[in-house]
Amino acid sequence: MRSEWSRPIDSIFAHLLRRSTNHRWYGRLVGIQVDPRGVRLAELVAALSLGIDLGFGQPMEHVLRQCLIALRLAEHVGLGDEERATVYYTSLLVNVGCHTDAHEQAKWFGDDITLRSTKFDYEPRSFAEAAAMVRMIGAGASPWDRLRTGLELATTGRTALASMLVMHARLAGDFAKTLGLSDDVGEALAGSYEQWNGRGSPGKFAGAAIPYASRIALVAEYVEVAHRTAGVEVALELAERRSGKMFDPDLVACLRVNARDILGDIDGLETWTAVIDSEPALTVRLDATQFETALTAIADFVDLKSPYALGHARAVSELATAAGQQAGLTDDEVAMLRRAGLVAGLGRLGVSNAIWDKAGALTVGERERVRMHPYFTGRMLQQSEALAPLGRVAVAYRERLDGSGYPRGLPGNAIPFPARILGASDAYQAMREQRPYRKALDAEHAAAELRTDVRGGRLDRDAVDAVLAAAGHRAPRRREGPAGLTAREVEVLTLIAHGLSNKQIAARLVISPKTAGNHIEHIYTKIGAGNRASAGLFAMQHGLLPA
Repeated sequence: MRSEWSRPIDSIFAHLLRRSTNHRWYGRLVGIQVDPRGVRLAELVAALSLGIDLGFGQPMEHVLRQCLIALRLAEHVGLGDEERATVYYTSLLVNVGCHTDAHEQAKWFGDDITLRSTKFDYEPRSFAEAAAMVRMIGAGASPWDRLRTGLELATTGRTALASMLVMHARLAGDFAKTLGLSDDVGEALAGSYEQWNGRGSPGKFAGAAIPYASRIALVAEYVEVAHRTAGVEVALELAERRSGKMFDPDLVACLRVNARDILGDIDGLETWTAVIDSEPALTVRLDATQFETALTAIADFVDLKSPYALGHARAVSELATAAGQQAGLTDDEVAMLRRAGLVAGLGRLGVSNAIWDKAGALTVGERERVRMHPYFTGRMLQQSEALAPLGRVAVAYRERLDGSGYPRGLPGNAIPFPARILGASDAYQAMREQRPYRKALDAEHAAAELRTDVRGGRLDRDAVDAVLAAAGHRAPRRREGPAGLTAREVEVLTLIAHGLSNKQIAARLVISPKTAGNHIEHIYTKIGAGNRASAGLFAMQHGLLPA
């Protein structure tokens, strides 16, 4: 059985959430004071767009920049707020479905991310584009396997390959509806690969029959790459070359006349802030329940990336939630854990399915790429004030107490307890599921593996006990600290003794200052202490310090 680093995440794209039209919402996130009107949907979609960038081998914020270009084009052609809102969400989600058949892409072309990264390198439907795809068939395999893959692709895979863009667009449109976006956004996404000359995909529309938002998003996507890599003149040359073919000629003319206004300052902007602040029409906000439902839909959709990743994100989130309750976490901490479990796998978009779905041993380079995925998750979430607390837990779920984890190799005292629970939940659930290199383990073998990791100093004993109890294994007798302190309270007590303030304790444990204050109040009551010195003395007398 492989070591824990190589257990990819699983999830299921089962029932996407029903469309919601109620935008009168109120909510608060754990650990941070959030706008009382609710969490902005734009922040969720913008964070997801950073993962789309990774999946195309593009630098983060490529999609955000194309969104700004699209909005400026929309403004210059005179669209109103509602129409520009359609452009806004279409631009952010235009390629969101492209990872859903990454397994097949990797099987045929060796690396799905490398394949998608060539999208902007060639003229559409050109000989050079076709030749590049032929060269990639079976990449990384032996000559015999490459020949076999080529024959398979030529015989049985051509239909599936031809339908890929159609399915990408359809799934993107369906996904937009699950997030409560308008029918106009769904229709624009469904037409996002159509071309002005009618030679796009699926080829149902041409010219002015293509949704306007689709046309704008298409121009913005390619112009962003050309502008970023080669400057304004090259971007305009590309637009002119494809005018009347791929692009709406009126949009190209508008871009040409207003190039300075549309592209001039793009490089100097704080892109995330500019995109979030530019949301047209009424700001869409989610209350706590709608926020979790949207997170679930995103997790499900991301986990379509691999057939070995079906069911995992939901299952891990549910197991971690139950384990958090078993461990005596507060309601706020449990909510944080549940949400972090849903977002923990987002960074997998940045790792090729040639790695996730590989049946053999991984190379050193492939292992290093796997070790980056929690880092990618953290990067995707950190710019959003509402999502950053979830990212601080999710980024640490593959860390281990002995420092052998990743991405940062944190020691045990630097790993938040919710992240320890999340890590144990993920490890257990992954072992219970099939992987390309092994069959699923039964419950007892999975539990035995976790206990081995506890004895080896890699996983937290209290976290593992809580996870196994939540999974239905016989729970060991609860070990209370002195004076009836819970494991969590012992952890807080040691931080009090070291002089940390409520705010510092909250930051260290990824909880709210209010929750930290409640813990401290309960601790002082149990041990009869009233300040740091008396708490420190109690801790030393009962063998809790030094740690």
